[in-house]
Amino acid sequence: MKKNQSNIDKTPMILFVNKEKEPLFSKKNRKLLYDPMDDNNPITVQVLGICSALAITVQLKPALVMSVSVMVVMAASNVIISLLRDLIPNRIRIIVQLVVVAAMVILVDQVLRAYAYDVSKELSIFIGLIITNCIVMGRLEAFALGNGVWRSFLDGIGNAAGYGLILVIVAFFRELLGSGKLFGFQVIPDVIYEMGYVNNGLMLLSPMALITVGILIWIQRSRNRTLIEKN
Repeated sequence: MKKNQSNIDKTPMILFVNKEKEPLFSKKNRKLLYDPMDDNNPITVQVLGICSALAITVQLKPALVMSVSVMVVMAASNVIISLLRDLIPNRIRIIVQLVVVAAMVILVDQVLRAYAYDVSKELSIFIGLIITNCIVMGRLEAFALGNGVWRSFLDGIGNAAGYGLILVIVAFFRELLGSGKLFGFQVIPDVIYEMGYVNNGLMLLSPMALITVGILIWIQRSRNRTLIEKN
């Protein structure tokens, strides 16, 4: 009897820990969505994707379409890379990322050509240049390769939304002050022009896009002093 008792004592005990599953929209996951909209914005904080912010923000419509296009590409690419992260050899990871992003960009471009040809023609090569957008490649390399599918999806949506937010704000002021229109429709009444108001043609030039982005950066850093880099 003692022998059996000693054998039982030596039997290893297995403890089952009921680990609570993290909610889909936990505080940690929600931060992936709202942080790039403000304190970690790709354009105003990380200073990435500036080229498209200068080139396609003359009108609000193409800026909005570009924002949605980048969101689709980033969300889909992040999910695919996250799914394949354990299968991608380290030495060819950049090539795989480029192939995935290029495939997503081609799909988006074909959809635009089919359903919004005028906008696609207006955006021209800038849709194709999403492939080389530092924001897209940066999030694949820095986040999707090391995180799960859901978090990678949220990260893609959040960073694309932060990027698109700046594009839309810049395009809003450039089109409104530069031509008196929004989405191609005149919004400044004729009576304002009769009082002597004149559209600011400088707002339609690329340098004014850079100045507008600079003003947004200044406003953001004035509101949040922790973003100011110390020399």
